[in-house]
Amino acid sequence: MAKVTPLSGFPEWLPAERRIEQHVMDTFREVAELHGFSNIETRAVEPLDQLLRKGETSKEVYLISRLQAEEEEREKESQKLGLHFDLTVPLARYVLEHQNDLAFPFRRYQIQKVWRGERPQDGRFREFYQADIDIIGQDTLPSHMDADVAIVMAEVLGKLPIPGFTISINNRKLSQGVFEALGLSDIEGVLRQLDKLAKVGEAEVRKLLIEQVGASEEQADGCLAFASIKATHEDLADKVGALGVSSDDITNALEELSFVIRTVNSSVPGACIADLSIARGLDYYTGTVFETFVEGHEDLGSICSGGRYDTLATDNRHSYPGVGLSIGLSRLVSRLVTRSLVTATRAVPTVVLVAVTDEEHRETSVELARVLRSRGIAAEVAPSAAKFGKQIKYADRRGIPFVFFPAEGGAGEVKDIRTGEQAAADAHTWQSPEDDMSARVVAATPGN
Repeated sequence: MAKVTPLSGFPEWLPAERRIEQHVMDTFREVAELHGFSNIETRAVEPLDQLLRKGETSKEVYLISRLQAEEEEREKESQKLGLHFDLTVPLARYVLEHQNDLAFPFRRYQIQKVWRGERPQDGRFREFYQADIDIIGQDTLPSHMDADVAIVMAEVLGKLPIPGFTISINNRKLSQGVFEALGLSDIEGVLRQLDKLAKVGEAEVRKLLIEQVGASEEQADGCLAFASIKATHEDLADKVGALGVSSDDITNALEELSFVIRTVNSSVPGACIADLSIARGLDYYTGTVFETFVEGHEDLGSICSGGRYDTLATDNRHSYPGVGLSIGLSRLVSRLVTRSLVTATRAVPTVVLVAVTDEEHRETSVELARVLRSRGIAAEVAPSAAKFGKQIKYADRRGIPFVFFPAEGGAGEVKDIRTGEQAAADAHTWQSPEDDMSARVVAATPGN
């Protein structure tokens, strides 16, 4: 067989690394369900014209077609399908399609693969998992829901073995109010340029504001002064007021943003701050916007982002406003794995390897393993009746902590191969230490 050439941008984790990925998924799932979010899964493909409605470049979309498709079929634009590149476009379609069967506000979480045709690099893949939570209303959605989704994400991240995190929050209505008070009219253009601050720096953004948005030097300086503000809910209004601009829209947006920060930090102290440089380039955000950064790993970019959108979907009867946040799950897992920030206590779920005395008595070992499994203890039977020393080495290579040497009737002896301790045991009553009952994911010890 020819040598296999790996495909860049399509990660495949080893078992211990996959355990870390599953841990992140399980944590997300558990916290979301504690907050009353229901799980859905949508199809992998959507009509191409729907995938492009968010303004994403068509260069990132993977098309789906049959190898033997007829020429006329390939030419019909209405029949073109693409793999979804996020979970928001499928959600919009799902809500419209099932609106009569859903109870609003609809609280949904989703963990699913998405595909983007971009250049693979550190933390960026062509095929990757996203984990989303959204609350969707019908015609109206209370503003306090913005805080609800941020609290869920803060609790998820707080349960993961990461160094620390900050959810940075802004409000598009506050940005718009300030920019209008500065005399600017191309609000979307200003936001697009400010969204480049982290990539190109303040001097380049100032130049872009003047050359591409038509801002004066004073207006560009005002935009950059606004974007430099980082604050708590307590000093946010004072810092914005120091810009010398005011309006009812600014006042209302400040109250909305301060409420979200105060509410989230009441549930998860220190989780978020106001960062008015957060712009979120996509133009469908209409209110609160979020970006999340891991402490000491800011080069990774935002691992969790989203915001408020008042027109997720509309039909002839209703509009569907929503607010949501999305974790770039594969991006986060990649950093946890490649920087050895976390480790799995073992790669396999097996707690006990049941040894086989000889092939004639394999059924004894199979029955003993069956008893252990009936009690919730993950067990597997040795693949061969080799010498016990070789069976122990097999368990060690697999990362299985215990070996059970069987006798008749479920009795025998159990050896902890990590310590060498061995004692009499019975499969009907023996219990491993709680920490060994499942493979765990723990923060790596500093220096290791």
